[in-house]
Amino acid sequence: MSSDASHSPMVSGAAQRYAEALFDLALEEGALERVEADFKTLSALSASSSDFRAFLASPVYGADEKARAVAAIAAKAGVSDLVRKFIGVVAANRRLFALEGIIVAFTRRLADHRGEVSAEAVSAAPLNDEQTKRLRGEIERVVGKAVNLSVKVDKDLLGGMIVKVGSKMIDSSLKTKLNRLKSVMKEA
Repeated sequence: MSSDASHSPMVSGAAQRYAEALFDLALEEGALERVEADFKTLSALSASSSDFRAFLASPVYGADEKARAVAAIAAKAGVSDLVRKFIGVVAANRRLFALEGIIVAFTRRLADHRGEVSAEAVSAAPLNDEQTKRLRGEIERVVGKAVNLSVKVDKDLLGGMIVKVGSKMIDSSLKTKLNRLKSVMKEA
């Protein structure tokens, strides 16, 4: 849900446990795809509103206030009953600050369930559909599995791209190359 393209959010143990519980429930109810779609909707809402992200993290508001506000937002966004109830439990337990991590953990668990590998590409400029398709194909060729690819833009890269697949990272960004050149020049 973060708009910062330079990092993936940390997933706490609590976020992992909540995500796993929701995954099990959604699997049992045959609602995995619906929960995935609901979480994409919530992520998009959060990414577009720094006020919403600040509200979720703020200790100023009580659990009841947060639960009512988030329930209203989720209902207006057309989120399923399962996800609305789940968010209500998260709010009642004062864990809304972990919602971003829960969504990330759920998405990872779902990809694992599907036999997919998650990959993230960060580029200096937006990729068009054909470039995204070619990049996904190349990553799939290398890892030998289907790839769930998320693409972000980081204008600070100047050019090139950073691709992360699991714990492996390939950094071909111009920014990194210039920093390496700068380090070599300092040593000379």
